[in-house]
Amino acid sequence: MNHSRLRRVALVALAGAGTFSGAVILGSDLMVGSSTAAIISDSPKEVMDEAWQIVFRDYLDTTGKYSEETWRKLRRDVLARSYGNTKDAYEAIRGMLGTLDDPYTRFLDPREFKEMQIDTSGELSGVGIQLSLDKDTKELMVVSPIDGSPASRADVQPKDVITQINGKTTKGMSTEDAVKLIRGPVGTKVNIQLRRGKNQLISVDLIRDRIELHAVDSRLNIGADGLKVGYIRLKQFNANAAKDMRNAIKELEEKGAQGYVLDLRSNPGGLLMASVEIARQLLDDGVIVSTRTRDGVQDIKRASGRALTKAPMVVLVNEGSASASEILSGALQDNHRAVLVGQKTFGKGLVQSVRGLSDGSGMTVTIAKYLTPSGRDIHKHGIQPDVVAKLSEDDAKSLKFDQLGTKSDPQYRVAETTLSKQLAGATGAPAVTYDPDKKTQALNNN
Repeated sequence: MNHSRLRRVALVALAGAGTFSGAVILGSDLMVGSSTAAIISDSPKEVMDEAWQIVFRDYLDTTGKYSEETWRKLRRDVLARSYGNTKDAYEAIRGMLGTLDDPYTRFLDPREFKEMQIDTSGELSGVGIQLSLDKDTKELMVVSPIDGSPASRADVQPKDVITQINGKTTKGMSTEDAVKLIRGPVGTKVNIQLRRGKNQLISVDLIRDRIELHAVDSRLNIGADGLKVGYIRLKQFNANAAKDMRNAIKELEEKGAQGYVLDLRSNPGGLLMASVEIARQLLDDGVIVSTRTRDGVQDIKRASGRALTKAPMVVLVNEGSASASEILSGALQDNHRAVLVGQKTFGKGLVQSVRGLSDGSGMTVTIAKYLTPSGRDIHKHGIQPDVVAKLSEDDAKSLKFDQLGTKSDPQYRVAETTLSKQLAGATGAPAVTYDPDKKTQALNNN
């Protein structure tokens, strides 16, 4: 092995709660030297050491399970063993990362790593479920179904727990193993057993299909008082989300929208920079988000004077609004740009980077946490709405996806009423009409 050879490891930042959060390269590739090459004689151990080095350099410990001394000892132990094949080495890497007790830091074999890029293509095949591993219970939880997917048509709901897949228990199962069982050729069937609430068990047969991922749905609604409401449903933060959002705002502005309802319900997140770019379309000034690494380094993202609309805004959120959705809603709330309506958000405030390894495998690693402009750490806490609007179980069951953002949607009705009060300048309204031409410095020193 050439000791001077450098590996190019793609550095990607994610702010998503689900297994299938998309990824794009945000900056230059990271150059990683092979300084340990002398003690690594075969490819599997080389990949193991690459994964170890990434954690050693960049991992942000949020569980209290990481110590540099223990991590160094673990490296000596895993590299001292013999591995009969690549599969055994991959399992050793997963075991090594498992000691961190961080569900967001995980290893992906070459097939799984390739699948992580599916959101950027705008299309995938499967049943349309965004998954996360519950930190406390270690159960597989649905973050949200994708609109129009087999899962959404079967009424799979956020926070449903997947207990069985094709009759196989999911106890102790990783998200990667669950994905392997759930995904498959278009037209084939998979049976999923769900636990909803404490005791309700639901068995669902899903036919796998090809799913197109459109980031934005929008239309102009006319309220009871003639109010022209620009309704925008942002479903995920993929590579096209900022462009789709910009087009929607421009079109609705041309149609004379007097105010906006931005619907982030059941949006599981995605690309960190997509949320920042969308915030810049709605904020003319102020801090959007700050990220902090284990070294305390802050990367502060700010608005850039390019807001596309001055109209007042209401943001709809619920327990399925996660990560990048929380970055955007937190920025709009803290900057007094919008009123949040709905239910407390998911509470995922960690940022991962996606790293490619030399054999085509990869890993995600927690590298930072993000804070809202006012300094709130929302991880595990979520964001509280300004106006609470719950959706009853009966309403949730009866409400169809094509009724979201209509008079049949109880939470939307509250959002529209709140927006109407803003426009009327009602006493006690939590926000006022935002003027992106007026420079404010209230949060710039955060």
